[in-house]
Amino acid sequence: MARMARGGGLNLVGAVLGQAALLGVITLIGNVLGSAAVGRYSVLYAILTLLSLLSLAGFRAGLTRFVAMFLADEDAARVRGTVRLGLGVTIAASVVIGGVLAALAPSVAQFYGNPDLVSGIRWIAVALPAASFSDAALSATQGWRSQREFALIGRILDPLLQLILTAAFLLLGWGVDGAILAIPLSAWTTATMAAIALGRRMRSIPRASPVYEARRIFSFSFVSWGSALAQTGLVWAGTLILAAHASEEQVGIFTMAARIVSLAVYVMTPIINTFSPHVAHLHHIGDRAGVSTAYGSATRWIVQLSAPAFVVLLLVPGLLLRVLGDDKGAGAAVVVILALGQMVSAAAGPCGVVLNMSGKVALSLIDNVVVLVLNVILNLLLIPKWGIGGAATAWSAALILGNLAKVAQVHAVLHVTARRPAILRTALLACVSAVGGWAVREVSTLWWVNLMLVVLVVGAVYTATLARFGLDRDDVVFLRSLRRRRRNVG
Repeated sequence: MARMARGGGLNLVGAVLGQAALLGVITLIGNVLGSAAVGRYSVLYAILTLLSLLSLAGFRAGLTRFVAMFLADEDAARVRGTVRLGLGVTIAASVVIGGVLAALAPSVAQFYGNPDLVSGIRWIAVALPAASFSDAALSATQGWRSQREFALIGRILDPLLQLILTAAFLLLGWGVDGAILAIPLSAWTTATMAAIALGRRMRSIPRASPVYEARRIFSFSFVSWGSALAQTGLVWAGTLILAAHASEEQVGIFTMAARIVSLAVYVMTPIINTFSPHVAHLHHIGDRAGVSTAYGSATRWIVQLSAPAFVVLLLVPGLLLRVLGDDKGAGAAVVVILALGQMVSAAAGPCGVVLNMSGKVALSLIDNVVVLVLNVILNLLLIPKWGIGGAATAWSAALILGNLAKVAQVHAVLHVTARRPAILRTALLACVSAVGGWAVREVSTLWWVNLMLVVLVVGAVYTATLARFGLDRDDVVFLRSLRRRRRNVG
């Protein structure tokens, strides 16, 4: 638990900085170039994300799981074979897919009715091999049950570099093309650092001739691949379908709203990334009680850390959007709808990871494919009628149903239940802080003053109330681990 807490603390810091940097990119583009430019940038970023996942062929989860397992068995030969197999497949697939994307760039741009996308699509093709390799290499380092490389390189370096390059290119007057050019430049820098980090990890284990458990690894990875594709498709389906039915400005507003909501659950990804190798390890040695404890702790940390952000989202969505350049507040309703879906996702905790890391990837695949199909159908039905509101409704409905199904399956199939998730207590604390935020949301005639007051009051009231009711003993372990890490860094 202490080791998981230390890794979670580092990943949490990385997520805060990374999310702030990515939000900074959207804020810069929105305020300097407008929401239409945000829309174009978002479509290209969605293409990169989906094709990178396609190139990984499921090795993001596969590398973490099997490296963790073979390290637990002290089997250096299989660790080396797993890493070589995962990186080799990823590099080959990303180069082929990137080449095809570059060749078909005019056709893809024509599909979206915007010939100006051609150059951006080709820059994304250049970035694809680097982005895919980085994901694979950093996922492998997580098998050592350490989050250092993943957090410092993947969560901090890459987004910060994107922000710096985007700001520089906008300052030079390169417009949205400059913002897009920042993506491959940061991707290749990150890939270089990821290769160095993985190389150091590999030198820490004994030399041995690689042993390739190809059938076993491919069996897990391909199913995990389909599951991850469906899950990521759920995130980006609304953006891509919306882009085919609406203007770039509407896509930009939807992206702004989605980015704002992602701030509420910024803690989810780092905690889940920390949690994954520990579940693989605990399940491999047959410690079901340990899985339940880790699952409960991860869920509790996600819920408790994200609750104040959800309160702010529901109280002042329009003010938050003004920070990103949406002065009209057209996406306020979208923020609220998306927030409701993410609240359920936070309360469900890392239920999908429990299924995947326990070997139930086929079940997770079925869940994610069904949810993705439902999401696409709802998007096609609702976007023509309600526009960005329809995209938000489709996404939240699919997210809620998918998480509820996975929680039920974790309990029924694995006989694992999150221990002491503290959801009801956190909901009460959030309600108390919401009262304080509501009282100050219209104190000033200046919108940014009201926003700052709401954020400060909600955060202060929530923290004070949480301290008054006391922390769970696992939370105390978490905080002590963070203090030890700060002292060590100092």
